[in-house]
Amino acid sequence: MPRHARARWTRSHKISAAGVVAVAGAASLAFAVAPGSAQPRQQAATVSTESIAWEAPATGAQLQHDGVARQSDQAGRRARDEQRAHRAAEARQRAADAAKAAEAAKAQAAQQQAAAAVQQRATAQPAVTRSALRVTTLAARTTTPAAAPVKATVYPDNLDGWIRQSLAVMAQRGIPGSYNGIKRNVMRESSGNPHAINLTDSNAAKGIPSKGLLQVIQPTFTAYHVTGTSWDIYDPVANITAACNYAAHRYGSIDNVNSAY
Repeated sequence: MPRHARARWTRSHKISAAGVVAVAGAASLAFAVAPGSAQPRQQAATVSTESIAWEAPATGAQLQHDGVARQSDQAGRRARDEQRAHRAAEARQRAADAAKAAEAAKAQAAQQQAAAAVQQRATAQPAVTRSALRVTTLAARTTTPAAAPVKATVYPDNLDGWIRQSLAVMAQRGIPGSYNGIKRNVMRESSGNPHAINLTDSNAAKGIPSKGLLQVIQPTFTAYHVTGTSWDIYDPVANITAACNYAAHRYGSIDNVNSAY
């Protein structure tokens, strides 16, 4: 070993040895002063040191354990709440399904009951015998046939048709007049034009010109209008029947009119 290394080792060990000696001296002094109490104090110091060294890490672990326990409890409560909610939802769904099934069964039972009632009524009706059928057939043969419906008369859309249709309406209402009397006055008043209008006579001067086949003014047409005809003063049948109704009240018949009326 080199000399300087040996010297350094020697100095270090000298210092250590001096420390050890100092500690030993202090211990001896303490024992000499109070020999009866030295050992208990040393044990108490040792116990206290060991207790502190063990409790410090145990406190942190305990806090961590408590936190984990609380989280576990919370998770357990949430799981139990979710299970209860799930079971309640399933119970509601089962109740709704049961109500639907009961309603469907009720409707089906009602349909079956109605069908059974129809079948029962059909079965309860007595069958028609051959004798009854023969009687019914004979009665049908001897019964007077119903009168055929009367076809409505169709009139041509011209002066001849207008006059004949007007005469049919007048006959129903009891208004006198003849085909020749109507035609003669129509030809004189309008030459057979259902849209004729006189804008030069005294009525036109008053603002109520004569219109139509028999040149009727609006107030007269309204007053002597015949039920069942049009309210249009230019309608040929309505114009003729209203004029003939007026002539019947004023002159006895359109046949008695030979000039402006």
